[in-house]
Amino acid sequence: MPDIDQSGRRSALRLAVVIMTGCFWLFAGLPGRRAEQSATQTSFDKVVRSFIVENCAGCHSADLKSGGVDLDALRTAQSVVEHREVWELVHEKIRTGEMPPKGIPRPDPESIKAIIHWLELEFERADRLIKPDPGRVTARRLNRAEYNNTIRDLLGVDVKPAEDFPQDDSGYGFDNIGDVLSLPPVLMEKYLTAAEQVARLSVFGPDALKPTLYRPRLTRGRIVPSPKPLLEYDRTGLSLPNAVHFRYRFPATAEYNLRAFLGGVRPLGSDPITIGLWIDGRLEKSLEFDPVGVASFSDDVQDFGGMTKDFRSRITAGDHWIAVTIMNLYEGLPVSYDGPNPSKRPPPPPLEFRPPKNAPPQRIEFLRKQFEARRARKTPANEARITNVEVGGPYDQVMGPSPDSLEKIYTCGHFDGQHQATCARKIITDLTSRAWRRPVRSAEADKLLGLVAEVRKTGDSFEDGLVVAIQAMLVSPHFLFRIEQDRPATASAGSFPIGQFELASRLSYFIWSSMPDAELYRAAEQGTLRRPAVLAAQVRRMLKDPKSSAIVENFGGQWLELRKLESFKPDAERFPEFDEYLRMSMRRETELFFENIVRNDLSLVDFIDAKYSFLNQRLADFYGIAGVTGPDFRKIQLGDNPQRGGVLTQASVLAVSSYTTRTSPVLRGKWILENILNAPPPPPPPDVPNLDDSKVGATASLRQQLEEHRKNTVCASCHARMDPLGFGLENYNAIGAWRTLDGKLPIDASGVLPDGRTFKGPAELKSILVSDRNSFAEGLTEKLMTYALGRGLERYDRPELKRISKQLTADNHRFSSLVLGIVNSLPFQQRRGAEKL
Repeated sequence: MPDIDQSGRRSALRLAVVIMTGCFWLFAGLPGRRAEQSATQTSFDKVVRSFIVENCAGCHSADLKSGGVDLDALRTAQSVVEHREVWELVHEKIRTGEMPPKGIPRPDPESIKAIIHWLELEFERADRLIKPDPGRVTARRLNRAEYNNTIRDLLGVDVKPAEDFPQDDSGYGFDNIGDVLSLPPVLMEKYLTAAEQVARLSVFGPDALKPTLYRPRLTRGRIVPSPKPLLEYDRTGLSLPNAVHFRYRFPATAEYNLRAFLGGVRPLGSDPITIGLWIDGRLEKSLEFDPVGVASFSDDVQDFGGMTKDFRSRITAGDHWIAVTIMNLYEGLPVSYDGPNPSKRPPPPPLEFRPPKNAPPQRIEFLRKQFEARRARKTPANEARITNVEVGGPYDQVMGPSPDSLEKIYTCGHFDGQHQATCARKIITDLTSRAWRRPVRSAEADKLLGLVAEVRKTGDSFEDGLVVAIQAMLVSPHFLFRIEQDRPATASAGSFPIGQFELASRLSYFIWSSMPDAELYRAAEQGTLRRPAVLAAQVRRMLKDPKSSAIVENFGGQWLELRKLESFKPDAERFPEFDEYLRMSMRRETELFFENIVRNDLSLVDFIDAKYSFLNQRLADFYGIAGVTGPDFRKIQLGDNPQRGGVLTQASVLAVSSYTTRTSPVLRGKWILENILNAPPPPPPPDVPNLDDSKVGATASLRQQLEEHRKNTVCASCHARMDPLGFGLENYNAIGAWRTLDGKLPIDASGVLPDGRTFKGPAELKSILVSDRNSFAEGLTEKLMTYALGRGLERYDRPELKRISKQLTADNHRFSSLVLGIVNSLPFQQRRGAEKL
């Protein structure tokens, strides 16, 4: 039997050794720490303090405190930690060249480089000491886009019920932020209505609809009559103002009658015209039309006024872009017009003057002069036009649920409503698990099956009961909100990994704005999703999936402000070439450009400058790029074209950063600061007068007016950052067309940045921005991480942001590296524990 006293003495001795050893290292560490602090203070004095004394203290002292900043009081290295926001401001002002201000001698480049480097290292060192914290995300309800996409993927019906919901509020630039996604009573009513409609639609198909007539309200481009045919033009007619374009939501898959109303005239002796019906950019049908007779007011023209032509076509339910055009408009004209593919009809006989009988000589002479004048004029070659389109229907409507709905709902088979109890349970369990993005509990399934049973007791069918159960699923908080399980925070663990199904949901709503698909759900079910190789493979698969267009539409639409394009209405007198087809083409170019970066895993730097874009003929003609024909978008190599390349030179971005009457270097410069350089300016001071638009391009250029504006000292500092960037894009007018004159004055697209770098024109400006690619990548990382997490970023997120930025640089800024960096980050994979009340 061991000696208890001896054993106890050995334990006490061991404890004493541990304590003494610990104390030794504790106290031994103090001088080292003091030495480290002393070295840090020494380097601070040498690099930072000396720079401040020499270049900044004259204005930012205790006496002056310019801008409310007293740098004279911040004399220690520790102040960089204690007053982080002030030193971050100092770092930014020096890095961008804003400080020292204009008129003060600039420090030598080496001292600027040294202080920037010192501060960045100290910021990074301080960030490494931050306790890891994934933060808290308010339970997020599905926003409108997420609701629509989830209904589509869950039930196989693409009817966009959320279009009838109130607009979602935005925070930090995005409409998926948990803290601002409220649930007002009116929205709850909309949820109930939508659940009833989509449940019945998915199970029974659409109700039989009575045919209706719809005629859109159109905004048209101005037709300038031309007697001379064109050899090179858009033969589809889609780009011409003679066409009609509109978007329409067809309520059901059915036959529809689209009636085209015609107007204008065409030279007598022309071949028949061809009218084309286009649906979503594809030619659906074309019809020849040869008006019988001539105009009542003239003997030398065909008159289309009041005539119509009908197209009958089967169209699927949902939103479609409709266009009706006159194809080959400048062809088939009489030989005398010298146009392409002239008419084969014999020329009409020459007109003869036939004076009215018994008219007095003065009247006959007057009519003769009118006749000679009319004969001297040539009938316009392009006057025939579509004036409007009327949609009638639906007719011969397709009834019953869609094949997609049947496949998604009836996982147990569908045999004319004969469902056994086990089959009914499987249908409810499978559907609810998908709807709620997690395995449904047995008790939850029992409640839904109870609803089905109650409906069947009244004599209704299983399908009727299923409709009620689906309604209950869709108004449950488990569907409407992305609920994650909480755990209490402990002293040893303030955060914890989210569950496999919660990770799958975070991932799918980040990339697809929708629910997990079967493969993602299966990986969560097997417990393998968190494995690095599995997670990376899933991310890459999802980015290549067509559903990744959601990250373009929802993240890109808000980051690049493309959503503003829908409400952009440029002045029709100043920009008659702008029409709905051009608006659609502008947005589609940027979306396809973004999708190409996502799907092909290209560099983020392509957003700033790229040697390619995606154009159809309408946009190519607008840009002055030859060799693109037809309405289909395709990848176009731009080569060394100095006018285009990257989002800054795309018409969509140029339009949303302009006013409706003119360009705005201020808006465009602000757009670049916020979205490219991640350095947003502060809000403008109140009561700042606007520019006088009437003088722009007439008595003074926009640059000259803004120079006067900058004489206001309150405005000068911010405009010194914004205006030069915006001036670099002045060769583009308010709708993105290239120009060399502003009214009567030549464009000056040169600029000088606060740090002294100069440029002339968009190509040189983009070259400077490309050299700042790391700042752009850091800013895009912050924005995409905010979007992915559904919350604003905090100080404790900085270490993860720094890690992602370093990995991005190592991976040549590839898009997948950015997404994987966010997905593998602590705040994406973990959740802060709930605090005890």
